[in-house]
Amino acid sequence: MDKQPQQAKKQHSHLVIGVLGGIASGKSYVASLLAGEKGAVIDADRLAHEVLASKEVTELVAEAFGKEVLGEDGRPDRSALAERVFDDPSARARLEGWIHPRVRAKIQAALDEAMAQEIEPVVLDVPLLLENDDEHGLVAKCDHLVFIECDLEARDQRAVLSRGWSPGEVAHREQSQNSLADKKARADYTIENRGSLEDLDQSARALREQLLTS
Repeated sequence: MDKQPQQAKKQHSHLVIGVLGGIASGKSYVASLLAGEKGAVIDADRLAHEVLASKEVTELVAEAFGKEVLGEDGRPDRSALAERVFDDPSARARLEGWIHPRVRAKIQAALDEAMAQEIEPVVLDVPLLLENDDEHGLVAKCDHLVFIECDLEARDQRAVLSRGWSPGEVAHREQSQNSLADKKARADYTIENRGSLEDLDQSARALREQLLTS
């Protein structure tokens, strides 16, 4: 676990941690460890699932892209939709225009609720935390940013096994995101996910205790 020499960014009395890293680097797992039993994780991907499955957005998707991108349950199929829009900037922007504002509102509502209930720490598991900061402004609400470092080969294998992606898809999708070097440079701490699960657990729990007592 490495500490980057950056100025403290404490903005309020409750600890908020933002998690950075590449696709399939273990961000969600580390986020749950950093939150611990008494903290809370705000999972942007889960919220995006909820928004995409909503009646309002389902109708917009079906009208724009056809019913062939809907699954058997009548809701948008994320894999089919990704294939349809990822390499089409205008279609992708259209879809994001429906999803992102609604997800931002849900994130802010969850953050407000956690603060009102004095929950600590609150961990933001937001995949595009840096990329979309001009829209959501969440980076300024984080006291610390934590980068999860994991090799591309391991991340690609994990995405193939757990998400059913094609080999090389991780690198392809990351071309539209900030570089990992930039994310690591912006972070206050780095946790390596290159060893055993026990090593990762130990590093994340140690950092949690350090941040809660500092």
